[in-house]
Formats: sequence, structure tokens, C-alpha cells
Amino acid sequence: MFGYVAGLPAFLAYFVLGLVLYGVFALVYTAITPHKEFALIREGNVAAVTAFAGTILGFSLPLASAAANSVSIFDFIIWSVIGAIAQLLAFYVASSTMKGLADRITRGEIAAGVWGAAVALAVGILNAACMTY
Repeated sequence: MFGYVAGLPAFLAYFVLGLVLYGVFALVYTAITPHKEFALIREGNVAAVTAFAGTILGFSLPLASAAANSVSIFDFIIWSVIGAIAQLLAFYVASSTMKGLADRITRGEIAAGVWGAAVALAVGILNAACMTY
């Protein structure tokens, strides 16, 4: 019986830390971007929720890869931070390829939200794949 749950402490450590990293990432991301994601989402702005959901999903991919491939909690944290930085850069890439992205999301333009989400997911997929060392 105890052999089946031997990994439970490690699971809990990685899982709880992963949830904390999600929260920290969300706070940093929303502080850095020029539009106010949470306020826009509360108002029902579909473009904002689409872009933000893509960003969170884009971050979840390298976060999961870091958890699966890390050799320690510290290693997990380092690679999670690298994943977060890549997602922050993804927003600036999306912004540079679609002028006025933040304003367009604020105005509720669905195309802008989908574009931001797509770039975030593409970066997240590549980022996660590159973490399989």
C-alpha cells in the first residue's frame, strides 16, 4: 500500500509550487501588459479572455515540461521562470506583429485576442519541447 503513495510528497510539492507559479506569472503578466486583463474579463471582453487564456495555456506547457523533466524543485523553478520570460516575450512579439494589440484587445476585437493567444500557444509549445533535455 505504501509503495503506491511513495511519490505523493514529491507530487504535492511540485503541484502546489506549480499553482503558486501560475499565480505569480498571472500577476506579473497582468502588471506588465498595458491593458487590464482582469477588469476586461469581468466586463465580459471576449478578446481579453481569449488572449489571457492563451497566455496561461502557453505558460502551462513549459511549466508541465519543467515539472516532468526537472531533477529538483530548484531546477523546476529555474525552468519555470525561463518559461515565464518566454511568455512575456511572446506578448511583445504578438504586439510587434499586430500594431495596437493591447488597445484592440481593450476594444474587444476578437481577432486581436485570438492572435495574442495563438502566439502565446505557439511559443509555449516550442518552449516546452525545448525543455526536454
